[in-house]
This record gives sequence, C-alpha cells and structure tokens, in this order.
Amino acid sequence: MKRETLAVHGGYETDPTTKAVAVPIYQTVAYEFESADHGAALFNLEAPGYRYSRISNPTTEVLERRVAALEGGVDSLCVSTGQAALNYAVLNLCEMGSNIVSVPQLYGTTYTLFGHVLPGQGIGVRFAESDQPDAIEKLIDDNTRGVFCESVGNPAGNICDIEALAAVAKRHGVPLIVDNTVATPIMLRPIEYGADIVVHSLTKFMGGHGTTLGGAVVDSGRFPWQEHPRRFRIFNEPDASYHGLIYAEHFGERAYIARCRSVYQRATGAVISPLSSFLLLQGIETVALRVERHVDNARRVAEFLRDDPRVAWVNYTGFPDNPYHGLAQKYLGGRSCSLMTFGIVGGLDAGKDFYDALKLFKRLVNLGDAKSLACHPASTTHRQMSAKEQSKAGVTPDLIRLSIGIEHVDDIIADLDQALAAAQSARVAPGLSLRAAE
Repeated sequence: MKRETLAVHGGYETDPTTKAVAVPIYQTVAYEFESADHGAALFNLEAPGYRYSRISNPTTEVLERRVAALEGGVDSLCVSTGQAALNYAVLNLCEMGSNIVSVPQLYGTTYTLFGHVLPGQGIGVRFAESDQPDAIEKLIDDNTRGVFCESVGNPAGNICDIEALAAVAKRHGVPLIVDNTVATPIMLRPIEYGADIVVHSLTKFMGGHGTTLGGAVVDSGRFPWQEHPRRFRIFNEPDASYHGLIYAEHFGERAYIARCRSVYQRATGAVISPLSSFLLLQGIETVALRVERHVDNARRVAEFLRDDPRVAWVNYTGFPDNPYHGLAQKYLGGRSCSLMTFGIVGGLDAGKDFYDALKLFKRLVNLGDAKSLACHPASTTHRQMSAKEQSKAGVTPDLIRLSIGIEHVDDIIADLDQALAAAQSARVAPGLSLRAAE
C-alpha cells in the first residue's frame, strides 16, 4: 500500500462494535479484566490487550500502527512529545556507563538532553566533529550503544548520509537512530536505507496544525539483539521486574518497542492523551498533500531569496551549489524540505529588524505547521548553547529559519518582501532617503 493511502487508512478498520468509520476516542483510564487470571496474564505480558492507559490505549494504538506503517517499521510507541520519544529511544538502549555517538547538527533541546541531562544520569553522549561517517566511527567504542542523527538537521538543513552511517553502526554492532521529523516518511523512510530506529516529533509536519504535542519511536524490527548479548544485556538477560522475562526471546523482532513500553512508558509515564492521538491522526490523513504544497512553496521562496540583493546568503538543498544537494537527490527524490535558513545584508541587527517586521509569518519556535513560521534560533531554540556549540550545530547569529507553509506562495513572498524592505529602511540613517543611501 502506498504511503498516501497508509496516511488515511493505516492501522484501522471499521470499528467492529459500532461500525464507526472514524477512529473512536477511548477516553478511559483503565480496562476491565475478564478474571483474575486474565489480569495476571496481561501484566505478565503473556496475553495481548489493554490494562491501563499509561501503558496502552486503543486510540493511541491506531496512531502507533499508522506511524509504524508509514515508516515501514514493525511497531511503534507514541508518547507525549518528540523529546520524550527521543529520551525513551536512547534510554531503552543504554545503561549507566554506556554512551551514544551523535552528529553535531542538532535541534537545541536535543543538544541539551544529550549534552547535559543524559550525562547527569550516567549516559555519555559523544559529539562528532561533523556528520561524516568517519567522524562518527572514530568515537565508537565497546560502551557505545547507538549512533544518532537527524535525517535533515534542524535548523542546519544538513542531510545525513543515512546509508553510510548505517553501515558504520552495523560494523560495530549498534543501532542507528534517526530523527525523521523534518523530512517525514512522505519524503524519506530511513529504515529503507538501514536505520534501525526512527523517532518523530509528531507535533510538527505529521500533525501539521500547531495544535497538538506528540512523539513516536518506531522500530524497524531488523536489529539482531541476540547476536550482541554482551553489548545489549538488557534485551538478552532476564528482567527481574517481569519475573525473568527475556525480551529478545519473548518478543522477537518487536523486542525493542515491547521493552520501551513495558519499562519506560509504564514506569515514567510520558503518556499521550487519547484526544491528542485522535487529533494527530486527523493531521496525518493530509500529510502527503501538505508536504507536496510545503515543498513547492519552499522552492519558490528559496528562489526569491537567492535572487534578492538584500539577502546575503540562502541555505537550501535544492540549489545545485549546496553541499548537500547530492544527498537531497539520493534521499529526498530530488526534492528539498520546506525548512530553510538565510541571512540578510546587514547581519544580526538587520535580521532582527526583518524578523520584527514579518506580518503573515508567525514568529515562534515550532515548525511544520500549515502556517508559515519564522524563528531566530540563536536567541530562542539554541540560546542555551555557547557560540562554539551553536556554530557546530549550524547556527550563526544572523541565521533566520523559515518553515514555509501552505498559504498561497504569492502572499508568502509578499510578506518576506515587505519585511526585507522594512529592514533595509531601518538601516538607513535618519533624514537620508533610500535612493540617496544607494
């Protein structure tokens, strides 16, 4: 089944009891057991079913099946936010004293999680000098439990060579985790290029309307946990909290998500509400159409910015001179995402004047909304990072990040044009006309 069809139908058939075509919202905390033995079987993970909505919920299960189908995975776990998904994805691989290796081009809060929060819990994160496979490989050691990258960096816009990174990870017997939030499975399926685990902030393009938080962890089902018993003891040795259950034996290809749900979701509860799951499902139904419009509009905007003398530079992988253009051809089918960055003539101060003059664009830190959005990462999403850390993440002081929406492209460009004019006007000395200044 094609992805456009999966986005509408994946994971759900007409409700057998009510014949409801729309996914029902199961707004319930708990589920009745048929008997004491039935309850025991559910809690022993011996029988399928629902126990408590902190662990699983029928509405959310449809969302999980749909996201897994879109990414080509065997299973997924949906949680309250994208950051919760990323946190669970890493914790589910690691123990105290272990580490993961990451590319440096990261979303700001991901950097905070990796650089400060996880190390405080005894899990190291090693940041490579670049997103190149050799830079990643030289940091992997016997305590490494995974390699991490963003398929398309936010806001750097770099495209990671997933196939090459997957080969490095496989050579060392560790899984590759890919954050596919920006590209979405409509443009790119990392699992098809060797990724083992995919994470999403469903809040962004998948939901698409800026109304609902959510995250997902998707498992390819392909990582051979039993071939690496010493590195991944947690999947291959008895779990005392479940009466000696061994995840790799009991769940087979679904071991990763089963453990993530049974250990981290059950015990720490970053739960997505049934209503949020329902709203995200509504968004996913139109994700293929929206992405198509996002991409088309973004190209027109990038061309406008490139040709405007008031703009100093544009980072857009659709242009042949972009260093990641070749990878865009390979992984994105020759298209480019609707996330782009640029700087205007006059540097930081002119950029702030431009940003403040926007009218149609919303000034905020979200992306992937149906609306066009603008962000100044150095003062918001990456503000907690040092100048050196920002530079490694691909953030410069003058950088403006645009997430191009699905409005009419003429209106999008008109807003950018008037904001550029306002920024230029603000830079002219008082009493001096623009023509005289030129």
